[in-house]
Amino acid sequence: MIRDITIGQYYPEYSKIHKLDPRLKIVVTLVYIVSLFLVKDFIGYAIVFASIGLVVAMSKVPIRFILRGLKPIFLIIAFTFTLNMLMTKGTILWSWGFVRITEEGLYNAVFMALRLIFLIIGSSLLTLTTKPIKLTDGIESLLKPFKKMGLPVHELAMMMTIALRFIPTLLEETDKIMKAQQARGADFETGGLIKRAKAMIPLLIPLFVGAFRIAQDLAMAMEARCYHGGEGRTKLNALKFRGRDAAAIIFVVIYLSAVVAERIFV
Repeated sequence: MIRDITIGQYYPEYSKIHKLDPRLKIVVTLVYIVSLFLVKDFIGYAIVFASIGLVVAMSKVPIRFILRGLKPIFLIIAFTFTLNMLMTKGTILWSWGFVRITEEGLYNAVFMALRLIFLIIGSSLLTLTTKPIKLTDGIESLLKPFKKMGLPVHELAMMMTIALRFIPTLLEETDKIMKAQQARGADFETGGLIKRAKAMIPLLIPLFVGAFRIAQDLAMAMEARCYHGGEGRTKLNALKFRGRDAAAIIFVVIYLSAVVAERIFV
């Protein structure tokens, strides 16, 4: 389950999506998230599905790798589906005691589950197709106007990127600890939810120790390379908008116009 988490991972590939400006990809991801909340019916989701499907195909990231990232949040999706299905009033389709499934509840359950799935897939594409260093440069460039207000833009962008990059690293460390303890007789897979949660407690101390060790190694590596913040730093490859970025903007405008038109006129 832990190895299925793809958040924060980068998938190396030579595609048009990988070569887009990171600033554009960050803004487009935010626009995409907002657009999901503008969709009001399944016609809108058809537009989202077609658009995100085209982007995934152009990114050359295997669909299995992307869908694998949905496994860790399956319980959240299932909980959201069940909650919407049982708590929405309307035309009763099936009932047993106080449990009632309504037509409107089933509609809302599927609708919200699809929203979560599209949200995870679209958000994960940002890190899957953007190198951490480029993501840092993109965030720093977008936050640059706030530098005049005294905000440490470079340091903040670096912290955000490192935190995002540490997710797969810590998950890999957790997997190693679990395997080591399972080899010594620990059981993490049997019993109820409470028992499994209690079995995870012995993982916390070695995980925290490993996290501090990794952080110390990273700090020493940055100091060895004379890193002292963003003051006076230059970039080898400056961010520039190119023709493919303009084409991506046109595609996003068409997509957003279709979503808004569907909400207003359909």
